[in-house]
Amino acid sequence: MASLHVSRLVLSSSSSSCMRPKAAVSIPKLPKFNVSVPKIPIKKPTLSVKEPVGFMETLPLPLKQRRDSDSIQRARLNAVLEAVMDRIEMHKNLGDQRNSWNSLLLNSVNMITLTAALMAGIASVNVHGGDSVTAVKIASTVLLASATSISALMSKIQPSQLAEEQRNATRLFKKLRTELEMILRENEAIYEEDVKEAIQRVLALDKAYPLPLIGAMLEKFPEEFKPATWWPEKKQRNPKTGLANGWSQELETEMREVAHVVKTRDAEEYEKLGNVALKLNRFLAISGPVLTGVSAVSSVFIGQDSGLAGVVAMTCASLAAIVNTLEHGGQVGMVFEMYRNSAGFFSLLEETLNSTEKREHGQVFETKVALKLGRSLSELRDLAKKSKISLVKANEFASKLF
Repeated sequence: MASLHVSRLVLSSSSSSCMRPKAAVSIPKLPKFNVSVPKIPIKKPTLSVKEPVGFMETLPLPLKQRRDSDSIQRARLNAVLEAVMDRIEMHKNLGDQRNSWNSLLLNSVNMITLTAALMAGIASVNVHGGDSVTAVKIASTVLLASATSISALMSKIQPSQLAEEQRNATRLFKKLRTELEMILRENEAIYEEDVKEAIQRVLALDKAYPLPLIGAMLEKFPEEFKPATWWPEKKQRNPKTGLANGWSQELETEMREVAHVVKTRDAEEYEKLGNVALKLNRFLAISGPVLTGVSAVSSVFIGQDSGLAGVVAMTCASLAAIVNTLEHGGQVGMVFEMYRNSAGFFSLLEETLNSTEKREHGQVFETKVALKLGRSLSELRDLAKKSKISLVKANEFASKLF
C-alpha cells in the first residue's frame, strides 16, 4: 500500500510540472563592427650608453689642452724610462766585461813575465850554448817587451776602476728607474718639469760614468782627489722658505748640523784616504811597466862577459809580477773609485739640503739620511745635538781669545 501511494505522488508531481506555462524572452542581436587597432612598437631597454658625437669638441678648450699635454708628457717620461732601462743593461754588461778584462789581463801578463824571467835565467846559465841560447834570449826579450806593453795598457785604463764605475752607474740608474716608475704610477698628472728633471739626471749620469773608453774615459790619475758628481746642478735655497711638506725649523737645523759633521769628519777622512789610494795607484802604475821594461832591456845583454844582465832581468821581472798583482789583483783603482763615490754622496747630501727645488717629506728624508749613514734616528739626532754643543763651545772659546 505504501508503494502505491508513493508512485501516485510521483506521477501527480510530474504531471503538474508538465502543465506549467513556459516564458520565452527574445534578445535582439547587435551588429558586428571590425575595428583595427595599430600596434605600438616597444623597444627593449639596453644598458649601453653612447657618447654623443663630438664630445671632445664640446669640452672647454683649456681642459682639452690639459688632457693632451698630460698624455704627451706621460709619453715623454715613458721614453726617458725606456732609455734608463737600456742604460742599465749596457752598464751591467760593460761592468762584467771590464771585470773579466782585469782578471784575464792580470793572469796573462804575469804568466808572460814569469815565463820570460825563467827563459832569461836559462839563457844566462848556458852562456856558451850557441844558437840555442840566442833563441832563448830573443824569446825572453820579445815576451818581456810584450809584457811591458800590456802592463802599460792596464796601468792606463785601470780595468778594476772601470768595472767599479759601471757598477756604480748601474746602481744609480736602477735607483732612477724606481723613482720614474713611482712618478708614473702615483701621479695622475705629469708636468714638463718632471720630464726635464729626468732628462737632466740621465745626462748627468752619462757624463759622470761614460760608456766608451776612447775620447770619453775618466781621468784615472787626476792631480787632486775630487768627489764624483752624478746629479745636475741645483739652485741655492733661502733658508727662511721651503719649510712645508713635513719640514720644520728644528728638522732643518738638525739636518744642517748633520751635514756639517759629515763634511768636517767623514768627508775629510774619505778625501784623505782617496788621496792615499791615488798616490799608491800612481806609484804602482808607473813601477810595473818600468820594471818589465828594464827586464826586457837587460835580457838583450845576456850572454856578455858579465852575468849581471841575467840577474837584473830575472829580478826586475819577478818584481814586476809582484807589483802587477798588488795593483790589479788588489784592485787599488777600484778602491780609489769607491772613495770617490763615497765623497760624492756627502757632497750630494750637503747640496740637497741647500737646494730650492721641491723635496720629499721631511721625516722620510731624515729616515733615508740615517740609514745611509748607518745610524738610527735617535743616534742621528744625538749626533746633531753634539755637533751643535761643540760648535757653541768653540765659538765661546774663540770669543774669549779675541
